Amino acid sequence: MLAEKKIDYTFELDNPWDENSRVPDANPLGKVPVLVLEDDSTLFDSRVIVEFLDRLSPLSRLIPTDNREKIEVKRWEALADGVLDAAVAVVMERRRPAKQKSEATIKRQMEKIERGLAVMSRDLEDKPWCTGNAFTLADIACGVALGYLDFRHGTYDWRVLYSNLAKLAAKLAERPSFADTVPHEAEPAGGKTKK
Repeated sequence: MLAEKKIDYTFELDNPWDENSRVPDANPLGKVPVLVLEDDSTLFDSRVIVEFLDRLSPLSRLIPTDNREKIEVKRWEALADGVLDAAVAVVMERRRPAKQKSEATIKRQMEKIERGLAVMSRDLEDKPWCTGNAFTLADIACGVALGYLDFRHGTYDWRVLYSNLAKLAAKLAERPSFADTVPHEAEPAGGKTKK
């Protein structure tokens, strides 16, 4: 969102699970993303951050002002966030010790991912962007969810099942905002930053 709106920022990777993580200092919930503002105040939760950023600059509005269009974008955002949340839940469950791991929980979360992707694919149809002819927050949210699936669920080949989503993901990957923020492992707290 910051890159798409041409807002200067410093992008820092920090793994909230690392014992030296600075995330809990910025977000008492210990979750990413976190936006640290110039006055050192913080915003957390992607939905709060994107609302703030879209209103901060009138350049390249990514959340429509028309109520019906806005709700369509926010619906896509909620669906993509739900797929992402389920994907994270699977990763966390798989990291548990073998005796504590629940295959039923993993199955339930994978079913959420599959249903979410099926609805995304159905709603995208053959449109160039999630909500039609304009790039919006819906595309960012969808692209982030798909990118996370590639990052943490590489053996789950959603591209074969949903070729229209694969086409959208390929188009998004060409955008500098996506290319510059491709998910990868965070370095230890205080490590590498990127402008």
